[in-house]
Amino acid sequence: MTTPLGQLVIGGRGTRSLTVSRETKETRITVSLGLDGSGRTDIQTGIGFYDHMLTAFGHHGLFDLTIRAKGDLEVDEHHTVEDVALVVGAAFNEALGDRAGIRRYGDAAVAMDESLATAVVDVGGRPYCVVDLPFRGARAGGLPLQLVEHALEAFARTSGTTLHLRGTGRNDHHLCEAAYKALGRALRVACEPDPRRTGIPSTKGSLG
Repeated sequence: MTTPLGQLVIGGRGTRSLTVSRETKETRITVSLGLDGSGRTDIQTGIGFYDHMLTAFGHHGLFDLTIRAKGDLEVDEHHTVEDVALVVGAAFNEALGDRAGIRRYGDAAVAMDESLATAVVDVGGRPYCVVDLPFRGARAGGLPLQLVEHALEAFARTSGTTLHLRGTGRNDHHLCEAAYKALGRALRVACEPDPRRTGIPSTKGSLG
């Protein structure tokens, strides 16, 4: 399937689950996602701290998430971090389908020691991203922290999510982890079926 991301290969499609692959000269990425999972994750991006964040995201969102990424890390981490986020977002977009019957909106706050992060999301097909995570250092492990906002913007763009994510803290590891956990929990709520909802959750009758 051709998208703004280029050529995506969609396979293994089930009920709100699928596998998405994308290959460029810079990265080769495969993402398997199940929205109605148990939080089972298996993440290998080549960037340990990024794996840790995506594992927390899937675990606390109760998404089954498998990621395999090979990128040009000999250049730097930028292409791998961005492209993984783009493909994960595309997987969410595809798994949600027409978004009929879902809650659409979700929010969550997560504390981790001195850090606190709050995520508010709308998965209604309107990509927008506002991030305020005041990191103090340049890196956490192998992840340049300036790429966190960039990755979240990439995810919002391809998933069709309005995402507001803010936090405070003194420890960059804690702040980043609280943010990814809060995002996972907020998306879990937004993506869940609403037992009282029939049809598209919009007064317009359509989303996007």
